[in-house]
Amino acid sequence: MAVLTGCGGDESGFANRLAPAVAADGTKTLRYGNQTEPGTLDPHQASGVPAANVLRDLYEGLVITGADDKIIPGVAESWTISDDRLTYTFKLRSDARWSNGKPVTAQDFVYSLRRAVAPTTASSYADIHAPIKNATAIINNDKPPETLGVAAPDAHTLVIRLKEPTPFFLQTLTHPSSDPVYRPAVEQWGDSFTQPGHAVTNGAYTMDAWRVNERIRVKRNPYYWDNANTAIDRVEFYPIEDGNSELSRYQAGGLDWAATVPPAATARIKRHIPDQYHAVPTIGIAYLGLNMRHAPFADNRKLRLALSMALDRDVITDKILRGGQPTLYSAVPDTVRGYTPVEYDWQDWPDDKRKARARRLYHEAGYSAEHPLQAEYLYPSGGVGKTLGLVAVAMWREVLGADITPINQEWKVFLQTAREGYDTQIFWGGWIGDYDDPNTFFSIFNSKAALNYTGYDSPAYDTAQERSSHTPTGAKRTALMHKAEATLLHDAPIIPVWVYTYHQLVKPYVTSYQPSALGNYYSKNFDIRPGQDADGGAGGH
Repeated sequence: MAVLTGCGGDESGFANRLAPAVAADGTKTLRYGNQTEPGTLDPHQASGVPAANVLRDLYEGLVITGADDKIIPGVAESWTISDDRLTYTFKLRSDARWSNGKPVTAQDFVYSLRRAVAPTTASSYADIHAPIKNATAIINNDKPPETLGVAAPDAHTLVIRLKEPTPFFLQTLTHPSSDPVYRPAVEQWGDSFTQPGHAVTNGAYTMDAWRVNERIRVKRNPYYWDNANTAIDRVEFYPIEDGNSELSRYQAGGLDWAATVPPAATARIKRHIPDQYHAVPTIGIAYLGLNMRHAPFADNRKLRLALSMALDRDVITDKILRGGQPTLYSAVPDTVRGYTPVEYDWQDWPDDKRKARARRLYHEAGYSAEHPLQAEYLYPSGGVGKTLGLVAVAMWREVLGADITPINQEWKVFLQTAREGYDTQIFWGGWIGDYDDPNTFFSIFNSKAALNYTGYDSPAYDTAQERSSHTPTGAKRTALMHKAEATLLHDAPIIPVWVYTYHQLVKPYVTSYQPSALGNYYSKNFDIRPGQDADGGAGGH
């Protein structure tokens, strides 16, 4: 790939090379730092932000998100909702095509939604489809997938019937698990239908190359309905787990977009290239999960609360992370629009009072200097899980005398371990909401949810959460959500720590960037214009 390169730097020696990947023939490549290697690119089995970043380019659902994370048409050019809010009728674009030129039909969505909830698919996100009629029974293997409330009266009409009105249903359709997959490819290739040469996709891009732990490259889908308005020809995703390595590659001109910023480098970056730095508070939370299935945390609420109260969240966010992350004392961040979270009443206590209460609870839970808590903290490679863990371990030792051992696992192994829930005690948890509604957080702690890695099981919580998910927006729904959140905080299966914030670096020649609290970025919306530069940014052409 021939590139137009530029020198970068300033008087203090802060390197920032501007090197957009534009070939001699005008072909443009966008290069992302993507944190870690996705476990799979099957939309119905994938889990985690790195996979979702790639899937948004490869596939397109009925609806997608636009500016300010609002719902806009995707494959469906329009839709209507019945008066009783139970029937959604979507009209599909007549020019929607798969990357092999075949039409995208309503029957493709019928097949794919059935596949997404089928027990044989074993999707971690099957529960996101619970609002659809019979979905829960299918997930529980009580009914066959063919009974799902979806139908295709004709090739361009899809009808979805819900079991109860669900105010956030449209938003769930932006999740990758609602995307269509190409049935002939799935049936021919099985699990390898996602691989180059096998993959057939309907998004703005299609699979080009995949070198595990090195790079995923996608290229423009010439049959995409809006291909004429797509400027980026190729997108490369690099699984760089170490934030310092990612920053070095960005500074050297090898990345156009860095997904993370090392805390220690934040001040320098804000000083030298402020226009390339974006701190975006998300609809997401960083928390520590406590395994409620067995000792030491099962049936020991005082111990769980002691660990939570012993953490000095202000020190973690202000002194360690240093990225302006808001501290968190609730299960839902205040970035969710239209909802005021329930919070711990001790959040504003003086440090000495909070720590004293933590020590008292710890002793009442049966632990002391002579009999300290001994447990393991599990975290994935890359990201801030290690940073949080090491700080939390030190605080627990200082305040309580607890003896916590950090354990690291590669991302895919970590997800599997956390999902199975047998070998975990304390584990890193980060959850970016799938849609802008409190239920995206409440649903993952339902006792029946596949993503409930804590094993939390509370009939009172489940009832409030489930009722709220089918109650129209208003005071009654808010009261139910507050009851669910208050129950969760009282039982303390998680330790909320901060509101998750994306710290991104984007080169000035990447145009049309808009922050997304959901983290929903589509490469088709960007362009690379080598002559662009940001005011005040270090570097030049």
